[in-house]
Amino acid sequence: MIHFARFRAFPALLILGLLAGPAFADWPQWRGPDGNGVAPDANPPVTWGEEKNILYKVEIPGQGHASPVVAGDRLYLLSAVDADEPAAETEEEEPAEGRRRRGVAPDRELHFKVFALDRTTGETVWERTAITTRPHEGTHTDGSWAAASAVTDGDRVWAFFGSRGIYAYSHAGELLWKKQLGEMTTRNAFGEGATPILAGNTLVIPWDHEGDSFAVALDASTGAERWRVTRDEPTSWSTPHVVEVTGKPQVVLNGTGRVRAYDLESGKVVWEVGGMTVNAIPSPVSADGLLYVMSGFRGNMLKAVRLAGAEGDITGKEAVVWTYDKDTPYVPSPVLYNGILYFLKHNGGILTALDADSGKVHYGPVRVEGIEGVYASLVAADGRVYVTGRNGAVTVLAAGPEMKTLAVNSLEDAFNASPALVGGTLYLRGRSHLYAIAESEEDRKKPSAPGAR
Repeated sequence: MIHFARFRAFPALLILGLLAGPAFADWPQWRGPDGNGVAPDANPPVTWGEEKNILYKVEIPGQGHASPVVAGDRLYLLSAVDADEPAAETEEEEPAEGRRRRGVAPDRELHFKVFALDRTTGETVWERTAITTRPHEGTHTDGSWAAASAVTDGDRVWAFFGSRGIYAYSHAGELLWKKQLGEMTTRNAFGEGATPILAGNTLVIPWDHEGDSFAVALDASTGAERWRVTRDEPTSWSTPHVVEVTGKPQVVLNGTGRVRAYDLESGKVVWEVGGMTVNAIPSPVSADGLLYVMSGFRGNMLKAVRLAGAEGDITGKEAVVWTYDKDTPYVPSPVLYNGILYFLKHNGGILTALDADSGKVHYGPVRVEGIEGVYASLVAADGRVYVTGRNGAVTVLAAGPEMKTLAVNSLEDAFNASPALVGGTLYLRGRSHLYAIAESEEDRKKPSAPGAR
């Protein structure tokens, strides 16, 4: 059960305004409604603190890096909670030759849980234990056995726990179907982390690991496989990105060996390009016919791909309109907002902003005030970019070609999960708590912060 920690007595009219109104839109999956980390119609706060602009703060049981997803009146979270019973005494197998074990060992049973919350109060509507099991493999010291985020369409929610399976629930919490896809064997036992993507009534799940890698498309209503394609890829943690080209949807998957775009209907490879670095994690973003894909471990690479006419192997061809080989991210995904591509260097608070059409540098690399270490991906709304630090700080920047800090906000928690932005509220999942951050009536009457819109 989620522990209710704090609820601010916001006026009823303000609560209704957060639920419905011209600015409301959902955040149905990890990278938001358009897959770019942008909430086109949201207007979240600029400033907050433990005693300011906190709509509610609730304690979340267990441990997880899954970000909140929001649709209608519901917010969904995934978590891995210690089971009451001690783990069975079993011998852990030694890693295969050439592999090293790092991080946290799988030494206990866990309840893999799905929480449905009322998004305006934080109260638990229902919770379900999808499965109770001891993971077969460890995870990174900074990782989680519940790292993937849920996906929702408002009527249903899909909870993906990787090697523990995928589970579909109704809005009321009824289990609709479940499916097991096998067991991953990740590089250095770093753990699992990619999130499925929902396109229409199709769920696409990446399965890149040290075994037989593949991507699979499932019927979202039944769990039946629509297609499965093999992938010549080692472990990666990138979530797919959906684009539409000449009226046909494609699913783009980042990868260490190659970036590939698959036809959503058939799973056939439409185009591919090489040149990413080891451990590809950031998810692609796209707008105005261009797609941007990057990685930043043991090297740096960013490629801008013109989607129209991209077919076959486009490595070294005109479809790759520009590249950039400095200061790209290892874990956090970029945000593409109003023609500017923002991204962080490695896992740190050092930001670069490029013109999305040309690759021209607007600014950077420059240190973001108040931020110490970043795993959360960048998000943007209402003329602002939000940078979330592992040290409990969120720095708000004015979007645009010049670096301008609007606020540095600190909370009593640590943040690895990416925020969700819905209407006038920013939802932030920490190591121990979920925060709903919204302006109080008093602050809403004040003039906007300079540079904000």
